[in-house]
Amino acid sequence: MASKTTRPVLDTRALNRATLARQLLLTRAEMSAQDATEHLLGLQAQNVKPPYFQLHARLAGFGPAELAGLMESRQVVRMVTMRSTIHTHTVHDALTLRPLVQPARDREINYFRKGLVGVDLDRLAERAREFVEAEPRTMAEIREELLKEWPGADPQSLSVAARCRLPLVQVTPRGVWGKSGQVRLTTLSEWVGGRDAGGVEGGGPGGEASGIDDAVLRYLGAFGPASVKDMQTWAGLTRLREAFERLRPVLEVFQDENGVELFDLPDGPRPDAEQPAPPRFLPEFDNLLLSHADRSRVIPPELKGSSWTGNQAHCTLLLDGFLAGLWKLDGPKGGGKESAKGGGTLTVELFSAVSKAGKAEIAAEGEVLLAEMGDGAGEVRFGPIRT
Repeated sequence: MASKTTRPVLDTRALNRATLARQLLLTRAEMSAQDATEHLLGLQAQNVKPPYFQLHARLAGFGPAELAGLMESRQVVRMVTMRSTIHTHTVHDALTLRPLVQPARDREINYFRKGLVGVDLDRLAERAREFVEAEPRTMAEIREELLKEWPGADPQSLSVAARCRLPLVQVTPRGVWGKSGQVRLTTLSEWVGGRDAGGVEGGGPGGEASGIDDAVLRYLGAFGPASVKDMQTWAGLTRLREAFERLRPVLEVFQDENGVELFDLPDGPRPDAEQPAPPRFLPEFDNLLLSHADRSRVIPPELKGSSWTGNQAHCTLLLDGFLAGLWKLDGPKGGGKESAKGGGTLTVELFSAVSKAGKAEIAAEGEVLLAEMGDGAGEVRFGPIRT
């Protein structure tokens, strides 16, 4: 095995361009929304609209109706997976990735043990399953039902336990562009009609190790080159070193400028570090900014924490591949009844001054977003430089 000092070094710009290529952000891909959702291992979906904006930034010819149709036909679903956050997944990934992160969901319950004294978690899961499979229920309804059997338990702890023990999906119209609806939940199997993942549930043929190894390869295909800690950050899991070591013989190994070992697929795209990267408008909670332990490949060190206020993420602007500003869309913005009234106003707030040509590129990309996601012409404005 070669020593670390002899491994090729990938500097920040090289990592940036490689990651943007995997994320379909260097050039919009000629790919279906379903294929892109699977390639990206899901779309962060803490809010309803971000998955649509994520695909718009990445796909040529994407329109919100395409993903909305996949939601309504139950080919993609919204559910809690990585990092205990809601993601939009293809059915295949929902069936395989949720079991992969189940150990983290089991650990999450431990934080609520004080509110679950005397509660049989197996019985709780059975009771909750029967209740939501009878018809989709709100979380408040699930809590009320469980309190009938465990009246002395903490209501929130009961609902957290149900969400962690069961693969619950948010049923439509929740998550459908142009529609609104309360969050109602049922089990994944009930919603998708008992479809399976083509093998052992949660692991595919070969079981758990095969499932984890496949997830490592897919993660590198979407987020690589990356370290073990990077994938652990993405998944919200620990102890993934063993899987990387099993795969080491078939992977390329690099290091970053700090000597951290990075793994990659042999045929993974690693474009020239100077390849142009066009401006891209990303929604809040985009996985590009959340899926590495070291986020400097996209977020300059001096801007660390700039895309957040408290626990709320902002919509972000990439310029030359790196975080360069924030944006917000006011007025008609799609995803609601008002979406047919026009494009609204897109306000861009940069972190530093850019050239006239750079502003023109940003404005042009913003006009595309307004026209295609706002269903009409709108206006791009530049606010004051953020300090």
